[in-house]
Amino acid sequence: MYNCVIIDDEAHAIEGLKEFISNIPEISVLQTYTSSIEALKAIAGFPSIDLILMDVDMPGISGIELSSAIRQYTDKLVFTTAHSKYGYEAFQAEANGYLLKPYSLSNFLTLMNKLFPNSSLRETVVDEDFFFAKSKEDNYSLVRINYQDIIAIESKLNYIRIHTLEKNILTYMSLGEMARRLEKRKNFIQFQRSFILNRTHISQISGNTIKMSNGLSISVGDYYKKDFNNFIEKYLLKVGRR
Repeated sequence: MYNCVIIDDEAHAIEGLKEFISNIPEISVLQTYTSSIEALKAIAGFPSIDLILMDVDMPGISGIELSSAIRQYTDKLVFTTAHSKYGYEAFQAEANGYLLKPYSLSNFLTLMNKLFPNSSLRETVVDEDFFFAKSKEDNYSLVRINYQDIIAIESKLNYIRIHTLEKNILTYMSLGEMARRLEKRKNFIQFQRSFILNRTHISQISGNTIKMSNGLSISVGDYYKKDFNNFIEKYLLKVGRR
């Protein structure tokens, strides 16, 4: 059994990690802290800690600053953050891993398997159908998103807007980063540089315009026309010749 401490100033982020950890019988949550200062005071008193999951952006003492004071008390240290710019700082802090929000259960379990290679964690089945995204328009709360409910993902400068059946979520991430996370999910395709589409939600195609199930219309970009034509060729119902 491995024990774990979670440090994040946002309670909903802690709850999200606890839900992920609940899928792993061999890891138990020893304690959680929403204050980096309180964590600093308490952690030295624990006899041993196997894993600390810690946010980077926290008031008072940042996760990077806190890591230098508590690194000696834990075997494994993982940073969780919405910003990829802290990679070098995480390396300097001798972190064992780096989870970029919004991360999926698959991302989390993959990292846990790497950190604890000799355990039966390797037998854990990764079959998640959802992830959590931090919604800018909902006071940065963590919103659960089911992959099958995603209609389209739209680029918005440094953000993406995730169009789903029930709601739209604006979260901090580039479209390229999201595309990499969706590589193994064959339902997601890209026919325009600013959009990723879920092909199961395409309702109509007229010329070079794709209409989605929520009424969203996307024009096919010149760069993607070959892929688009191949897509049409594959799924077009044809009448056989006699």
